[in-house]
Amino acid sequence: MPIKGQGWEFHVKRLGLHMRGGDVRTYGSYKVFLDGQPLGPVNGTPLEGFVCECTGPGANAPEGNGLRIEEGRYPLTTQFGRYRSSGYSKNTTIAAKPHMPAVRLEETGERTAILIHPGHPAQAGDPPFSFLSSVGCFNLTKALHPADDMEYFESRARVIAVIDSLVAFAPRAFRDAQGNLIKENTLIKRAFAVIDGEPMGLLQPDFDAIVVANN
Repeated sequence: MPIKGQGWEFHVKRLGLHMRGGDVRTYGSYKVFLDGQPLGPVNGTPLEGFVCECTGPGANAPEGNGLRIEEGRYPLTTQFGRYRSSGYSKNTTIAAKPHMPAVRLEETGERTAILIHPGHPAQAGDPPFSFLSSVGCFNLTKALHPADDMEYFESRARVIAVIDSLVAFAPRAFRDAQGNLIKENTLIKRAFAVIDGEPMGLLQPDFDAIVVANN
């Protein structure tokens, strides 16, 4: 499912599956576009990289199925709960200290709370590494081989760059006309996540994802 070249689009191109022992995740690339043109880094953090999700095939029903969501085009909203689009923790020492940064996908069928958020350890304060932190969500990361963990602070910086790009694109989804923070889930007009592909093949340890993503 290609982007439409309209508005702000977070495009995920699924590449295949990573397997490490009994653990499996979907691995893909992501890139952010504005009206069809790729956006550059925000505060030094690129708006492109890689994504880890649950295994497939994609399924938007029933809730809690433990799979990735279906490929498609999904509107984005801000998020307020365990994860937040503003007011998230600024702590750069304790991994996953609440609250963590995120934005939310809507129109996901029976699935709820499908977010773009950092890959993180099970408990705040644990070593900041994780193979997957998702029950349908999108964990952003640098390039990984199948046996590699995500690193929380690296992932967190990528999510914050996405949020900052959205703030610049649609500031009224984040602050009202008086400049006050909006602290409830709010539609980000003309902003979408575009999820492309339903691969189920295993990627090999020497798979060069960077070459595939850039071609």
